Amino acid sequence: MKVRATVICEQDRHILLVRKPRCCWTLPGGKVEPGETKAAAAVRELHEETGLEAEDVLYLMELQSGRTQHHVYEASVLNIEEVRPQNEISDCMWHPLNAVQNLKTSDATLRIVQAFQRRL
Repeated sequence: MKVRATVICEQDRHILLVRKPRCCWTLPGGKVEPGETKAAAAVRELHEETGLEAEDVLYLMELQSGRTQHHVYEASVLNIEEVRPQNEISDCMWHPLNAVQNLKTSDATLRIVQAFQRRL
């Protein structure tokens, strides 16, 4: 089972999505490194992929999708206007929360976003 820290950032009813070249849109996140907490991995991955600094991180849920166990965190960010794709990420965007189902996303991303919407 692969363990992944996944981050959802919401700003004015828009969420941050990222994608690698020729891939579907996903929420920022990635592998939890040995000796790293899941929350620390979420903060690190958000910064590595988008340049954003998380101010507050709140654990939301766990979701299993295929062979991946997602530990989902909500993050508030300080430097929202500095978002830019970095490392393996080719694109990032703030997308309307209620229109994510219209994008090509992973099943896990869609399920996480739908659960997040129910929370609001």
